[in-house]
Amino acid sequence: MVMQNGKDHMRGQFLPPAIQLGLNHVIAHVSSPPISPANSPRHRRERSLGGRTMAIREPKVKYGSPVVKHRVNSTWSQKLTHFLLSFFRRRNRVLLFIPFIYVTGMLLYMGGDISMEFPPFPGRYRPGSVYRSDQVFEKLWPEMERADSSSYGVEFGSLPDAAGGSHGRQVLSAWEYPKKGGGFTPCLSSINQKAGLPESNGYILVEANGGLNQQRSTICNAVAVAKLMNATLIIPHFHLNSVWKDPSNFGEIFDEAHFIESLSKEVRILRDLPQELLDKFDNGNTIFKLKVKAWSLPRFYLEEALPELLEREVIRFTPFANRLAYDGIPKRIQKLRCYTNFVALRFAQPIANMGNILVKRMKAKSAKTNGNYVSIHLRFEEDMVAFSQCVYTGGEEEKTRLDNTRERGWRGKFTREGRVNASPEQIRRNGKCPLTPVEVGMMLRGMGFSNSTPIYLAAGLIYKGEESMEPLRRMFPYLQSKETLLTPEEYKQFKGFSSRLAAIDYTVCLHSEVFVTTQGGNFPQILMGHRRFLNKGHSKTINPDKRRLVLLLDNPHIEWDAFRKILVDMRRHSDFKGLQPRKSFPVSPKAYFTNPPKASVYTFPAPECMCAEPANTRTATEVLVSKA
Repeated sequence: MVMQNGKDHMRGQFLPPAIQLGLNHVIAHVSSPPISPANSPRHRRERSLGGRTMAIREPKVKYGSPVVKHRVNSTWSQKLTHFLLSFFRRRNRVLLFIPFIYVTGMLLYMGGDISMEFPPFPGRYRPGSVYRSDQVFEKLWPEMERADSSSYGVEFGSLPDAAGGSHGRQVLSAWEYPKKGGGFTPCLSSINQKAGLPESNGYILVEANGGLNQQRSTICNAVAVAKLMNATLIIPHFHLNSVWKDPSNFGEIFDEAHFIESLSKEVRILRDLPQELLDKFDNGNTIFKLKVKAWSLPRFYLEEALPELLEREVIRFTPFANRLAYDGIPKRIQKLRCYTNFVALRFAQPIANMGNILVKRMKAKSAKTNGNYVSIHLRFEEDMVAFSQCVYTGGEEEKTRLDNTRERGWRGKFTREGRVNASPEQIRRNGKCPLTPVEVGMMLRGMGFSNSTPIYLAAGLIYKGEESMEPLRRMFPYLQSKETLLTPEEYKQFKGFSSRLAAIDYTVCLHSEVFVTTQGGNFPQILMGHRRFLNKGHSKTINPDKRRLVLLLDNPHIEWDAFRKILVDMRRHSDFKGLQPRKSFPVSPKAYFTNPPKASVYTFPAPECMCAEPANTRTATEVLVSKA
């Protein structure tokens, strides 16, 4: 054997005979130079030489040489098993294996009762992603029919499991308000107590856009801003909305004279600008337009808008929806907003008269329940379904129809370059899809409302018409609407005016014993606040947990008892949340605007516009503490 250098000669001297034989065997078959030593400490051996320690390494042989075995690729399960075994074998870690086996066994044994959520694998189906409510209805319908012939129901508090639940509170009768829990009463006595107003700083104009209740909140905010700036407010102009398409002006929806008179001690309000100012500003066309950031604070109006008003005499705010924050507002201004919304804004006489007629007729149709009825705000019009981007029955026909509706109403909003739209499955799982009539019906039946419950339906033209409505009518035969309660002649004077029709629905819903909201929006938010204002702080509203509901309605094999118990608990939760004061958030004194608010004073008038009743002050405090 020929050594190439002294190091190889030395290495050969100190290797054991067995290894030397192995190396001779390799050298005999490989003509290349000897392999470099391995770097791993496991392959090192040390030997003392002349007082020094010398590391002796075993040779590292190239893959494929005679002394190296071929590699075998392991699967991920084999690698995981090897890792766990090697982990537990080290340093008595085997003792940890005992609780691991125990917990695994318990999970396997109790798997039917424990639900665990793991991050989904790509492509894995997630519950709640697909509309299956029609199948669930067909499965549960026989049980609903059998329940109608029993004593089951909530109209008179006859639920068999009416006590307890996840919130530890009893399920009340549908027509019953909580006897305790902290009553509130309106406390707006400071409004309209002052005599005389200081000299006006100028005139402000605002445009109210959107539907009825977006216009309503805009008007209330405009009154508050006029008070802050000590300005004269011109009756707000209603912008013709591309979706609502209602050309009605302020006086055709609201009682204009009552509005001006009821606020006369707080804010100066005129129907139009004085003629000399109209001439000065070219009939209003050259009036300065001041853009306001959403959720602006009083500081902005006093430091930025007021100097412009003093210089120009007249300014226009556009746009103006949501241009006044809810937090960081002086209490007197909050009270003025509530007073404007719940007292000064009264519907015009033709609308008020027709609304009162419908309330009387609805009560007459509810003789079996002593005049008590349920109202439902059902947002399942075609434009709402299209805007949501949800998928229901699916298919090319539905897609084409809703795509065309989106294009007509929003002209490329959903298809423009760079826009990222959530998937229909994700929208449904997040509880953002409008509830269908059959879903609303199943929800109420599960909550305990029987087929004899009188219901008023506040809705526009329902998507797919009677095809969608048939299951709801089957579940609730005593279903009424403005179309069924009004004669053709009575309905004719309001037809084509969506805001006036919405005002009639608002009136009937306001006076119902139970209100059901299905999709959110300005209509139910302001209505819930109005009901709280009139009913000692209680909204008596069914506001379902839609994320939980879509999971429930995604199981075509669910049994009636399991379905019912979940929905009874959901109604109990709505009752519990009915009495809910607004939680305000601190605002920096240097800020000009806030983030989008979590709660509106129009939805939660207590405690800024409502005070705890003296007899229930202690109980009200306990409720506030328990909610914290």
